Amino acid sequence: MAEPSLQALIEALRRLPGVGVKSASRMAFHLLQHDREGAHVLARALEQAAGHIRHCSECHTFTEDEVCATCRSPQRDRSKLCVVETPADQAAVERTQAFNGLYFVLMGKLSPLDGIGPKDIGLAKLFARATNGEVQEVILATNFTAEGEATAHVIAEALKQKGLKVTRLARGVPAGSELEYVDLGTIAHALVDRRTK
Repeated sequence: MAEPSLQALIEALRRLPGVGVKSASRMAFHLLQHDREGAHVLARALEQAAGHIRHCSECHTFTEDEVCATCRSPQRDRSKLCVVETPADQAAVERTQAFNGLYFVLMGKLSPLDGIGPKDIGLAKLFARATNGEVQEVILATNFTAEGEATAHVIAEALKQKGLKVTRLARGVPAGSELEYVDLGTIAHALVDRRTK
């Protein structure tokens, strides 16, 4: 039987996605046996983040301020609003350096089977932001899962009725890939979404 503090650490680590008992135990033993300083650094960083990180009042991403740096930036194109499911998705789009507009982070996706409806992902707030007079195009960058597609469809239909231009991320064959190794669903979507050269 593990010591109560060790057991509590393992249980805490198991809260992370994809971490089971074995992985959590391995991490706990590593930190305690080989990297005590790392354990203290991790504990301080978690305490700091949990105590200071909140949701941006405008876009819902993570920030330490009332309004995040992206929403405050005068260099951002306020006519374009990219809708993503999570702050991690926003970070992925930002890393491309291909988008200079603003964001709205849903903090989830519609999933009626899980009891997640429009109010749970802030659609009313999204619609208010999208129709503020500045936004001219809403880019739907939800994931290409069944729930992500359904979420994109609901948002697109509502915003089109309000006269906004609504676009969706393109799906297709990844750059640098060979067709014989690409899954059939991706090839099918690439054919449907093909464009003139």
